[in-house]
Amino acid sequence: MSSAEPFKLSAPLSVIYQDQYLVAVDKPSGMLVHRSFLDKHETVFVMQTLRDMLGQHVFPVHRLDRPTSGVLVFALSADVARLLGQQQEQQLWRKYYLAVVRGFLPAAGQLDYPLKEELDKIADKFSRSDKAPQQAITRYQPLQQVELPIPVSKYPAARYSLVALQPLTGRKHQLRRHLAHLRHPIVGDTSHGDGKHNALFKRHFNCRRLLLLAKQLQLPHPVTGETLRFSAGLNELEPLFNHFGWPLDERYYQQQFAAHFLEEKWQKSP
Repeated sequence: MSSAEPFKLSAPLSVIYQDQYLVAVDKPSGMLVHRSFLDKHETVFVMQTLRDMLGQHVFPVHRLDRPTSGVLVFALSADVARLLGQQQEQQLWRKYYLAVVRGFLPAAGQLDYPLKEELDKIADKFSRSDKAPQQAITRYQPLQQVELPIPVSKYPAARYSLVALQPLTGRKHQLRRHLAHLRHPIVGDTSHGDGKHNALFKRHFNCRRLLLLAKQLQLPHPVTGETLRFSAGLNELEPLFNHFGWPLDERYYQQQFAAHFLEEKWQKSP
């Protein structure tokens, strides 16, 4: 779907969790979180759709880029929104993503690569453009690989990896820019990706979206302190994963995140 095409919600917005304090939803790819003067043609938004479904106001506490799907949390009061914001400032949230990238990513690692702030010509026209790059850290772990007998560019076959990601900072387009820096851009990324591979997925799999999924979010409950763990479904990516022979079982991904992103493991690393 191009940015000029209005988003159409084909089914009710999926609610993953809800109590009297907060609600978590599974945001579809292509859906804006809230209204933006940059996309005046859009009529469907997560925030307004959820408000209408619940019959009450909701408060955004973080965001996902329009083409990214996955777990998105809203507070149900201003006080809870403030508490959730404080948690993020204290780095108490744990975010885990899945991405399909070009090529075979050879090994796990942690990329500490500062990013210069990306400014929009309209929204950020009064912002300073001479700011120093900001620290940006991403952990990555290859999970699966596939080689397709489809010629692309100068190669006789196309290779892709399924990668688990944990961003430790929250810079704009951080995961997309970091994977591009590693020379393994995310498939479907029209800003930082590889057009030939994006076209391959459109032509052979009718896949027109960014292959980046906010798969799991872990955080303390802002009132009770209980550990909450929200997981988004593979949804429309399930047939693609099935075709590649990649796992569909939710338990597999929970186990991978737990095994590869334990804090103790990274603290012991040289």
